[in-house]
Amino acid sequence: MFSLAQLKQASDLVHGVFPATPQYNWPQLSEACGCEVWVKHENHTPTTAFKVRGGLVLIDALMKSDNPPKGLISATIGNHGQSLAFAGNRAGLPVTIVVPEGNNEDQNRAIKSHGANLVIYGHDFEAARQHSLKLQHELGYRAVAPFERELVLGVATYALELFTQVNDLDTVYVPIGMGSGIAGLIKTRDLLGLKTKIVGVVATGAPTFALSFAAGKIINTDTAQTIADGVKTRSPMQAAFDIIKQGCDHIVQVSDNEIAQAMLQYYQATHNLAEGAGAISLAALIKEKMFGKKVAVILTGGNIDYQRFTQYINTVY
Repeated sequence: MFSLAQLKQASDLVHGVFPATPQYNWPQLSEACGCEVWVKHENHTPTTAFKVRGGLVLIDALMKSDNPPKGLISATIGNHGQSLAFAGNRAGLPVTIVVPEGNNEDQNRAIKSHGANLVIYGHDFEAARQHSLKLQHELGYRAVAPFERELVLGVATYALELFTQVNDLDTVYVPIGMGSGIAGLIKTRDLLGLKTKIVGVVATGAPTFALSFAAGKIINTDTAQTIADGVKTRSPMQAAFDIIKQGCDHIVQVSDNEIAQAMLQYYQATHNLAEGAGAISLAALIKEKMFGKKVAVILTGGNIDYQRFTQYINTVY
């Protein structure tokens, strides 16, 4: 998919916009989990999520191509849209983002603040995605799928930072939404010749990747219901699944209550705000109890509004 030299070049590009995000060993989390816990803080990017890396690398490649697009369009429930809006604004490229009805208003405002045209359509992500494909033909824009080579290459730069800063990791826990984050981790681990296990995490209400991994083939689901918006997937992309099937150790399912508990634990132990998908990897580590191991969790984002955050953590029992 890409070479180590290409990954390092992408890393230089990303670091020209913002510095490497930190990875901290938090004592309270280590004590609670019974192992050495390192948190990769992707909530410390300009869009408060890891996906901005992919947007920067993708749009840089498109603008340097022989036939640059006149605009971009994509569907999202937030972080992917912010990524394209942020990078598109920097490049002077028009971006239209389609989100479903009832989408996080903080995400909607952030997308618009980066200069994108926001369209609200449909009851869930899949409906929004189908509408974005219709608009693409009308506008003549390039459609951006949630899983593309340059997106994976871009987000893999966080994995390069983590693996070069923290040695001898036994396991890394990472959320699976559409798959770019975990694919970037797997590819970077392999390029560096490491033996670190990569564990994917999904919500019990959105188990398509867990079901697919167990079956060895894609199993779509009719619904995806969870407080972790970033993992509300019901139709995996084949390219993402192929990488996960080959390079992921196993996939953990966690409940909404376990996710909310992890959100609260992040806040209490580190004073960091984690969105549901950002906290899901910590929820899985707490569930699996990796006693005595050296483990990293990816806090993929912190884009959650105050009302939902307090609502979720107040339900913890």
